[in-house]
Amino acid sequence: MRIALVDSGLGLLAAAAAVRRLRPDASLVLAGDPDGMPWGPRAPEEIAGRALDCARAAAAERPDALIVACNTASVHALPALRAELEPAVPVIGTVPAVKPAAASGAPFAVWATPATTGSPYQRRLIEDFGAEARATPVPCHGLAAAVEHADEAAIDAAVKAAADLTPPDTTAVVLGCTHYELVAARIRAHLVQTTGGPVTLHGSADAVAAQALRRIGANADPTAPATGSLTVFASGRPTGLPDTARAYAEGRFLAARAS
Repeated sequence: MRIALVDSGLGLLAAAAAVRRLRPDASLVLAGDPDGMPWGPRAPEEIAGRALDCARAAAAERPDALIVACNTASVHALPALRAELEPAVPVIGTVPAVKPAAASGAPFAVWATPATTGSPYQRRLIEDFGAEARATPVPCHGLAAAVEHADEAAIDAAVKAAADLTPPDTTAVVLGCTHYELVAARIRAHLVQTTGGPVTLHGSADAVAAQALRRIGANADPTAPATGSLTVFASGRPTGLPDTARAYAEGRFLAARAS
């Protein structure tokens, strides 16, 4: 089987690694857009256009499914991607894990890019799935860019700033940008310092990977032989996994399992 993933940059690594853990025999096609990133500040129609360009490069590899491993693209590009690719290629979007974070009814926070924080999309998500729990939107200034460039100092500064904005009684945090999952351990460590207790992090990578397999009628089989290949596109150009990807456990995992 072959699963494609689309994002502007390294945010797709978490979902790609999740697919590879569930099915080591799955071949992966990673289609990023270094020429056009970040997508967040762009107009919705421009985001849709760039995501379509990435998806077309990936679709040439004849994937069984395509994951939109980006919250911004899932909001603005999902209808266009589905109109072009489905039903031949199922398209799976990414939704921040607000529902499971709110399930206990305890206070939780939603960490997201400044463009997403306070957006109508995020407000609706919290209203629809936040139940009765108190939700605090937290803008993470510069965190996605710092992760993309593997800038250690900038990552720590951005995570600390966001943790300082998170109420001390917070018990769970939704990682509302796929880039954030790559630095989950650092986020958790800073939150323990500011809240004084354990904080559960809710990402979307595992759920979206499982959904992709369900959409193509495949079962998880972590014991399958690690025979899956790795194909990478940068703004439509064939390339290899960028060096910055290897700064993260997910990137090293994918590189080590590539064949």
